[in-house]
Amino acid sequence: MIKRNALVTGGARGIGAATVKALAADGNRVFINFVNSTQAANDLAKEIIDAGGEAIPVQADVRDDAQVKAMFDKIDEFGGVDILVSNANMNFTPKPFTEQTWEEFSQKLNDEVHASYVTAQLAARNMKQKKFGRLIFISSTLSEDPAPNFIAHGSAKGALDSMSKYIAQELGQFGITSNIVAPGLVLTDATKGSGEDFIEFIKSMTPTGRVAIPEDVANTVRFLASEGASHITGTYTPVCGGAYLP
Repeated sequence: MIKRNALVTGGARGIGAATVKALAADGNRVFINFVNSTQAANDLAKEIIDAGGEAIPVQADVRDDAQVKAMFDKIDEFGGVDILVSNANMNFTPKPFTEQTWEEFSQKLNDEVHASYVTAQLAARNMKQKKFGRLIFISSTLSEDPAPNFIAHGSAKGALDSMSKYIAQELGQFGITSNIVAPGLVLTDATKGSGEDFIEFIKSMTPTGRVAIPEDVANTVRFLASEGASHITGTYTPVCGGAYLP
C-alpha cells in the first residue's frame, strides 16, 4: 500500500485530532498542524507512533503565508502533501447582522477562505504532479441552515463550500478531488459551554437522537481521503444525524 502524506490543519484537538488518528490508522503519514497546542500535538504524535504509525507535528499559523510555506517546505522533504484536511478553527464575533461591523464580518470571511485557499493551492501543485490528491474542507451546516448571530461564520463557510466546487471542477482531470464535510453540533472542548439544555434541544431535533462526536466527522473524512473515493468530488456532506436535511 502506498503511504500517503496527510496534513490536518488544526489537528491537535477535537475534530482535527480525531481525523489525524483515523488517517493514521489507515496507514497514512500524518502531519499535525497546530499554533499554540504544542503539548497536545506532541502527545497525539507520540500516541500514533507508539501504535506503530508515523506522525509529525508542524507548527504554523495558517493565516500567515510565510508560516504556511515553511510548513509545506518541511512536508516536501517527505514527498509533499497528498491529503489535505483544512480544519483550522477561525474565531469570529457572533452578532446580529444589524449590529455587526464590516470589519468583524470580513475578518472571519478573510481568515477562513484565505487559510483554506493558500493551503489548498500549495497542496494542489504537488498533487497535480502525482496525479493524485484529496482536498477536504471542514465547513458547517450553518452555511446552509442559518442560526441567529452566526452570519459571519455561516457566510465564511458558504464561501468555502462554493470554492470547493470550483476546485473540484478544475482539478478533477488530475486525479484530485475536492469535497466539503459539514458538521452540525459536535461535542468537543470548544462546545462544552453550549449548556445541557441546548444540547438536549439539538438531540430532540436530530433523527438519530444524539449529538455528533469528533469521530463521526473523522470517519467521513477518512472515506473521502481514501483510494476508494476517487469518483466523489464537489460534494457537500452534512454530518449531523439528519438535523439538517438538504
